[in-house]
Amino acid sequence: MIEVKHLTKRYGDHLALDDISFTVEDGEIVGFLGPNGAGKSTTMNIITGYISSTEGEVKVGGVDVLENPLEAKKKIGYLPEIPPLYVDMTVEEYIDFACDLKSVPAASKKATIDQVCKLARINDVRNRLIRNLSKGYRQRVGLAQAMVGDPEVLILDEPTVGLDPKQIIEVRDLIKNLSKKHTILLSSHILQEVQAVCDKLVIINHGRIVAIDTPENLSRNVLQINKLELRIKGPKNEILRGIGELEGVENAELLRVREEGTVDIKVETDDTTDVREEIFAYCSENNYPILMMKTDEINLEDIFLQVTGEREAKR
Repeated sequence: MIEVKHLTKRYGDHLALDDISFTVEDGEIVGFLGPNGAGKSTTMNIITGYISSTEGEVKVGGVDVLENPLEAKKKIGYLPEIPPLYVDMTVEEYIDFACDLKSVPAASKKATIDQVCKLARINDVRNRLIRNLSKGYRQRVGLAQAMVGDPEVLILDEPTVGLDPKQIIEVRDLIKNLSKKHTILLSSHILQEVQAVCDKLVIINHGRIVAIDTPENLSRNVLQINKLELRIKGPKNEILRGIGELEGVENAELLRVREEGTVDIKVETDDTTDVREEIFAYCSENNYPILMMKTDEINLEDIFLQVTGEREAKR
């Protein structure tokens, strides 16, 4: 659906994008990650046709953005980091204005406004001035204008920045619902956000792509470790020592005690070793009941620091 090939952007002597390539398949939610100044917004602005590239090409739905910009833009709904709202308009007036900008036929306007207001869950504020809305509602109004014209692709630049936890959950749920009918490219520096909604990650740093994969594969291939969390009933020092000595265990770390008479341990192995059976056998032999065993959640912060080189810089 989105094809980015050998994209380069220079501003004088500054190289903002350095020969980047990636694709977003139909129906995917792809997270576009990177530190501030990495090139995320520049890439999105080129994809949407807002600025031109120095080299390379972008196609949306098979249409070249540079050669046929009007046709390509019909396929795109764009939410910038700061939504382009006219705060002296009511919500409905603003969506009506967006319909005019996107050449929605007059006969279809009402149905379009009704549809996007329902999808963005802003029906209850349709007649209110935008200036009187909370930041969460303003973000939803921005999403509504992006959906006008029923574009195949939604490009969302930091859609939850500045929102409170409740508003973040609301926008996150909305994005998940939108993915049923739209392909979504989502830029964010909030790692929990992309972990919650994205099928694939593209990580950019200093204008270059440093990793592309699913969160799960990045965890295995980049960090090259497996993690288990255990809660075991018994003497903490003996259990920690015994599990730490099992073959294949690279590290056994004591976590805080959550239940009296138990111990919580984090166990790390390399990416190919599974020590669950060995742990079970050890605990069974010593009559230490296992109360909980689970694989540790993917730590996108570790992945991000590793692939951008920040981890080495901090050592």
